Amino acid sequence: MSRRGAIQIVKKQTISLMYLCPAMYGIIRSILFRIDPEKVHHLVVKALQMGYSIPFLRGWMQKQYTVKDKTLEKELWGIRFPNPVGLAAGFDKDAKYSDALACLGFGFVEVGTVTPRPQPGNPLPRLFRLPADKALINRMGFNNEGSAGAAERLRHRKEKIVIGGNIGKNKDTANENAIDDYEACFKDLYDVVDYFVVNVSSPNTPGLRALQDKGPLTQILNRLMELNKVMGKPKPLLLKIAPDLTNEQLDDIIEIVATTGINGLVATNTTLDRSKLTTAKEQVEAIGAGGLSGLPVRERATEVIRYICNKSNGTIPVIAVGGIFTAADAKEKLDAGASLVQVYTGFIYEGPATVANICKGLLDK
Repeated sequence: MSRRGAIQIVKKQTISLMYLCPAMYGIIRSILFRIDPEKVHHLVVKALQMGYSIPFLRGWMQKQYTVKDKTLEKELWGIRFPNPVGLAAGFDKDAKYSDALACLGFGFVEVGTVTPRPQPGNPLPRLFRLPADKALINRMGFNNEGSAGAAERLRHRKEKIVIGGNIGKNKDTANENAIDDYEACFKDLYDVVDYFVVNVSSPNTPGLRALQDKGPLTQILNRLMELNKVMGKPKPLLLKIAPDLTNEQLDDIIEIVATTGINGLVATNTTLDRSKLTTAKEQVEAIGAGGLSGLPVRERATEVIRYICNKSNGTIPVIAVGGIFTAADAKEKLDAGASLVQVYTGFIYEGPATVANICKGLLDK
């Protein structure tokens, strides 16, 4: 065996320990955070998949990380969520790990963002940690293997977990043709997901956020809602929005939800705002462009959720995402009017026990 192969095995075995002994995560994280973030991601999910493939380890993880309580259950859009804590899009882009992720106690998993055709995303490096701020900056650029491949994998999944499908457009598709990309993804995933999320709010695909404007966004959502009616039992259709929208733009979003009849919102995506960072300005500037997620987004995401829920008199269901690390963070979002919450950056920083800890904390409050 080569030296490189031996090192990879040692890394995977070390990472596997964090799933078997969550109390060790703080120590293991300090080691992992010395390695390139994207490489660590691949190691972590492969170690999780390896654990899932071994029956007694799979059972142990399910017992360790799953919190079952009737008061945690949520019925929304005719879907039963066993608990309100989901995994946000971006972690399992290609729907390869939903079965294994189910062992970590998630109430639902949102796969994607997927595009109709495979694409490599932006050049490396494109994922950066800001530990002092408990944050990440990414400019991944919708790197994925295409919606057809994701659909095929979901057809063969084993675990009964609620799956959301987050859909986007290819980078080389002009905005005037974007509607065709969203339609293609919708058709590919229709039979294998429980709900859809339209992503027009990522800052990492050039020009994508222009699709949040009232005209093009209404056109895309109307087309998908028409498809929804003719393809069979309609699937809940949600829109993911940016935290950087003004109140006037949020008012437009509320109006668009009403006129198109979509089923809700995911609030919020990553931000371009760097004003709340404590990380040295020089370091942030050296990282360059990308969307910021994690603790610095928490307050703004909550503001957006509260504004939408108050302005719509609670008529728009919202999945909250942005800066959720603890039960207190989740409760803040739920108190602001959200129906469900999602974690991503908090999951990276807090480790495999994140969902269990949040659920236990919600039960205690």
